[in-house]
Amino acid sequence: MLVGPPGTGKTLLARAVAGEAGVAFFSISGSEFVELFVGVGAARVRDLFEQARKAAPCIIFIDELDALGRSRTASVLGSQDEKEQTLNQLLAELDGFDPSAGIILLAATNRPEILDAALLRAGRFDRQVLVDRPDKSGRLAILKVHIKEIKTGSDVDLDKVAGLTAGFTGADLANLINEAAIAATRRNADEVTFNDFTAAMERIVAGIEKKSRTLSNEERRRTAYHEMGHALVAASLPGVDPVQKVSIIPRGVGALGYTIQRPTQDRFLLTVSELKNRIAVLMGGRACERLIFDGDVSTGAADDLQRATEIAIEMVTKYGMDTKVGQRTYAPKPQSFIPAMQDAVVSAAEATGREIDLAVRQLVEAGEACARKILERRRAELNAGVALLLVEETLTAEQFVPLRSSASNAGTPAAA
Repeated sequence: MLVGPPGTGKTLLARAVAGEAGVAFFSISGSEFVELFVGVGAARVRDLFEQARKAAPCIIFIDELDALGRSRTASVLGSQDEKEQTLNQLLAELDGFDPSAGIILLAATNRPEILDAALLRAGRFDRQVLVDRPDKSGRLAILKVHIKEIKTGSDVDLDKVAGLTAGFTGADLANLINEAAIAATRRNADEVTFNDFTAAMERIVAGIEKKSRTLSNEERRRTAYHEMGHALVAASLPGVDPVQKVSIIPRGVGALGYTIQRPTQDRFLLTVSELKNRIAVLMGGRACERLIFDGDVSTGAADDLQRATEIAIEMVTKYGMDTKVGQRTYAPKPQSFIPAMQDAVVSAAEATGREIDLAVRQLVEAGEACARKILERRRAELNAGVALLLVEETLTAEQFVPLRSSASNAGTPAAA
């Protein structure tokens, strides 16, 4: 079974295996077995394996196995009968496998946690191969494959692009090159430059630019202080992604401005201080508004507050990083491939739940206090940066020196 996040190339790898093996290849999606009519799915499973036995040696590949092999649960209405029959037939076929028949069964899923336990027992899908997001060398190799389709300028350094795309999957990298080519086409260029890659990365990370959205002078000024607050706090703390660009041009659905930070290398572990620093960066916009506008804050920090709260909750309930709450886990077992689907429900007593709430609030408030101290100390640079940002609308670390990181920073992609 090939297991990993979407877009990492599980299906492509299965096809490559079939091509290298030089044998018949049967490819089918798990959803093709599922039908409204009882018995149809089980019949399709039997038919597939009969064809495979006739064509042996061969490879059977079932994509999106979770559509077929979801864990069986009791249903009062009986609506799951057809799915269960289909799964039972698959299990029966797996049990009847003859090792000498020359049939190899591959499957792919990005949701292994919902599969039925009977599918994963020894003798069935007991060998799981992780197809994870590529590291820097992997991203570089993927970029070299896709870059063959377009003409690039002399300033394009794929090694630098690979370094700036930590966390991107193979599908994301293909999309990045496609967006860069589109950006070059829009300006009627003959080749793709590094600036086109930068524009494509901004479009993927921050959203589509909305130059038609007109802000009032007061909104532009408040947005400029908010974003410059994020950027200066990020430039002042260690273990935080370096600031690449600050802008007050609206992007995406509701963002009136954005601060893009990019990593310098892949990271696999984060310390307490680094997580606290990330909270401080997220709270930098709200802290700046409090400082400049005498506590009259706006709704612009809604997304920052949500993300800061999520980090604080994980620190307390998942990583045991709060001494008062204790060294235990209150969060459900995490699913490493799909963090967005993790359950946020905390299993704790009422008194402990209150302690968790207080600990989370203290972490977020401490982050804002840290950000405010930095901005008070760098207020002259803050005002100078805002004045320049209101004129230029977009600033890079090269254009405004105080945005350059004062420490050796690294981390994961983020846009605030």
